[in-house]
Amino acid sequence: MNAIIRSDLNYFSMHGIKPNFSELSRETGIDRHTLKKHFEAGGYKERKKRTYKSSLDKYDQIIKEKLTIRGITLIGIFKFLQDKYDYKGTYSNFKAYIKKRGYKKIKTNNIPHLRYETPYGKQLQVDWKERLKIETKYGEIIEFELFSATLSRSRLHRFIISFSKTNEAFMRCLIDTFTYIGGLVDEVLTDNMKAIVNIVGNRKVKHSNIIQLEKDLGIKIRLCKVLTPETKGKVESSNRFVSRLLAYNKEIEGIDDLYRIVKKLNSDINEEINQETKISPLVLFKKEKEYLKPLPKKEILESYIIEDKTCKVPSTLLVTYKGQQYSVPANYIDKHVKIIEENNLLYIYYNTELIKIHNKTSQKINYDKDDYKEGLRKTIRRDDIDIEEITKENLRLLGEINNE
Repeated sequence: MNAIIRSDLNYFSMHGIKPNFSELSRETGIDRHTLKKHFEAGGYKERKKRTYKSSLDKYDQIIKEKLTIRGITLIGIFKFLQDKYDYKGTYSNFKAYIKKRGYKKIKTNNIPHLRYETPYGKQLQVDWKERLKIETKYGEIIEFELFSATLSRSRLHRFIISFSKTNEAFMRCLIDTFTYIGGLVDEVLTDNMKAIVNIVGNRKVKHSNIIQLEKDLGIKIRLCKVLTPETKGKVESSNRFVSRLLAYNKEIEGIDDLYRIVKKLNSDINEEINQETKISPLVLFKKEKEYLKPLPKKEILESYIIEDKTCKVPSTLLVTYKGQQYSVPANYIDKHVKIIEENNLLYIYYNTELIKIHNKTSQKINYDKDDYKEGLRKTIRRDDIDIEEITKENLRLLGEINNE
């Protein structure tokens, strides 16, 4: 409705002059009933604009804070909201919300990585995401390395937290990856890392145990050329997903929470559609698995997981290492596990499967809360008992014993 008509209606209404609505309708092309409605309402009133609310409004401040983190991705923030706050909206709506409000993330330099393909079962690309730091909600800084492995053809990913990049840590993570995928590839492509080679004059010479590992597994560990990370572009690409961890800064409870997040990251990435293959890595891996070579005997794999202690898990779920006791999940009772110490951490394995990691402590008894709760559930088996409360109280009492 144009300004002249609005002005006329307001004038007629103000002075009590009833216009000829039919004639006015013919002149203006506006329905007579619409004109009459505005006249009887005291003149034309501006329509109030509707305010549309978004389900993301309550997370607006959180989103803006996360966008200030250098290297963060929109999918990383979206996944964080799903995990942390059980957000039910779609990624498309999330992106539309960001665009509508004009929010921008900090830009980073883009380096082109050209695409190439390798045959099924041919290559595993591995790398370290180095010196990562994440702060807990209590202000504790956790520093760690992240071992990243990607099957070149299917893009199946494997992320493993480590607290060192030693020769032993590299072999442990590599064997963990082969166990995870259930087979061997022809070659492993990696950087010229100190865990693989020694520098002798101007030559790079592989460590003797790496050479032996190649012989025992029937694989070849191939080194990238210096300053050419594009030769292992698939694993470099997978590292972009690690930016999703940035959204959890100052949000996690502790190390156990970090392990949970990385485990979920593994699962999410392998189930998502890959932009290059247009298929999820998990689906394409079903094909690639047919081309993997069988794993060697477990004794060969275990021989590379440094010196360890083997013990049988009792019904208390506590295995003993150097005078202290540490818990494992209840389903390993009566089974033999291996305890490996590295950088004040205890890695507990069942065969070649990593089942638990504990900080090495001076406390007599070290129960993981989840292990204790699981054990209670298998013992009590009643729905009317508050397992959480019993766990909390019993661990408090055990803590008093530790302090005696």
